[in-house]
This record gives sequence, structure tokens and C-alpha cells, in this order.
Amino acid sequence: MPMPQTYFRASVEFDAFIQDVRDTCMLQTHHQAYHTLRAVLHTFRDHLTTEQALAFANILPAVTRAIFVEDWHPSGLLPPAFPDRETLIREVKSVRRHHNLAPDSAIEDIAAALRRSSIDERELDRVLAGFPDGAAAFWWPESVAA
Repeated sequence: MPMPQTYFRASVEFDAFIQDVRDTCMLQTHHQAYHTLRAVLHTFRDHLTTEQALAFANILPAVTRAIFVEDWHPSGLLPPAFPDRETLIREVKSVRRHHNLAPDSAIEDIAAALRRSSIDERELDRVLAGFPDGAAAFWWPESVAA
């Protein structure tokens, strides 16, 4: 079996993706873009069961998948339900809050960049359809759909 392209081209694809995140979020550096991406991914992960998080991770490009599971310590407890958008934004901004430059639009910006990347949107929508209320809206907010 040949090496999957998602691993072979991981660095090139991630570099293009993180540059898109930086530009979409109107950030200054790749470092700021990485931390914004990480905050959004971890906020989403915090509202999923372990099984749901692994199903979501499986559809992400390699480096984004690694960031999604980075520093994860599944508890086995039921996760909290997805709250309203304002609460989610506060959660994103609370990740490394003294170093966090995530804009108020971070979730929408990351959702748009993720959908423009090498992710299979049909697979994303299929996986999200089986998740709890609020999960699909997290990655398909109205501002992205418009």
C-alpha cells in the first residue's frame, strides 16, 4: 500500500491551511493562527464524547488532526452540551487567554478555512449529522453558509 497523500503532503497542506487561517482571522503571524486554530479545535472537542472526537479527528488532515488531539485527556464523562455562540466564543478566547488573540469571528473563520482546505465536506457533514445539537452549527454557522 502506498503512503497516503494526507501524510506525504502534510507539511505543504498545513502550511497553506495555516496561512489561510492567518489571513482569514486577520492575524499577524502563523504562531497566532496556530493558537487560534488550536483554541477553536479544543473548544469543539470539549463538547464531544471520546468516540465522537475520534470520528471527527479521522476526517481532518494529518497535522490538523494532531492539533485536535494535542494535550487531550478524555475523562469518559458525558461532555457538556454545545452552548450558545457567545459562550463558545468566550471558551475559545479562554484558551491560553493571556496569549490569545482570537477574533470574535474565530469559529466562523476557522470553519471557513477548514472547508476550503483539503477536508471532504460531504464526509464532514456526514460525521457532524450524528453529533449532538450544536455540533454542525459550530462548523457551518450562518456566516459561512451565506
